[in-house]
Amino acid sequence: MINLFGLSKADIQKIANENNWPSYRAAQIFEWVYKGIDTIDEMSNLPGLIREELKNKYYIYQMQIIKKLRENKTDTVKYLLKTEDNLQIEAVLMNYKHGISVCISTQAGCGMACAFCASAKDGMIRNLTAGEMLSQIYAIQKDTNTRVDNIVMMGSGEPLANFENTMAFLNLVSDEDTLNISKRSITLSTCGLSDKIYALADSGAGINLSVSLHNPIQSQREKIMPVAKKYSIDELIKACSYYTCKTKRRVTFEYALIEGQNDTSYHAEQLVRKLKTLNCLVNLIPVNEVEGKEIKKSSENNIKNFYDILTKNNINTTIRRTLGSSINAACGQLRAGIYKEG
Repeated sequence: MINLFGLSKADIQKIANENNWPSYRAAQIFEWVYKGIDTIDEMSNLPGLIREELKNKYYIYQMQIIKKLRENKTDTVKYLLKTEDNLQIEAVLMNYKHGISVCISTQAGCGMACAFCASAKDGMIRNLTAGEMLSQIYAIQKDTNTRVDNIVMMGSGEPLANFENTMAFLNLVSDEDTLNISKRSITLSTCGLSDKIYALADSGAGINLSVSLHNPIQSQREKIMPVAKKYSIDELIKACSYYTCKTKRRVTFEYALIEGQNDTSYHAEQLVRKLKTLNCLVNLIPVNEVEGKEIKKSSENNIKNFYDILTKNNINTTIRRTLGSSINAACGQLRAGIYKEG
């Protein structure tokens, strides 16, 4: 049995062709699936025979919300959702003046093992499908009865390590017959898989790219981000430069400030050297402390000093507002997919 939710128009057209149904039936099926229905029987404009034939091989399943946690001071909500195989996946709704953003997970767990992040606590369990990524947004929209304006692929997992499903998701979520969300309203965050950044640029997706950098010094970056041993910082910067040239989109570098590890004036100066010719934005993040991780947030003075050095050298820089830290929904705190229900 195959879940219809997550299939593309081409996939559903193939089903129609195999059964000798006219093409307009494929269009009807696709439209029904992404209206968010729960059963094939709800496809009221399909003949009963087609519905019965569909039910022999296909069904519809979307992830179910099993728990919500709200941070009232920022109006941030963390959702715990259940997959078909009972993995628990987290997504976060964030309210901004410019609209509603949802942070989705792309893997159950994570295999990147960054030193400051809880998502990789038990490693990577499995990739999420395109349908499971999309389902997180559908579930939140249904719960809030509100349209999502922006999507950030910054939850648990490395989206570029799940490249095929990530690309399928991007095509689905931007389809005019699903959620019709502009790709310019979608941001993908990666810890720096340089080869996949080139592939993403060449794909024509045109989404916003956010790169977790966190240290401009190769040997030090390797200690907090094992992925840096495979993809050097110079290779990464080169790939990001290619991305900006190919897409005409500015790249954002995420930089979590950790006391005594990457927050000195020297680090700021080295970061300027790496980025001075690149069309980019640096997003400084006062690191969120995570249970079991020996990291401490930088002092306000160090954060300000770091910011001042970057801005004085004409590096566009912001300091991220922290949302959801009290409910473990902030950057680096998600731990999705690490256990099964029951």
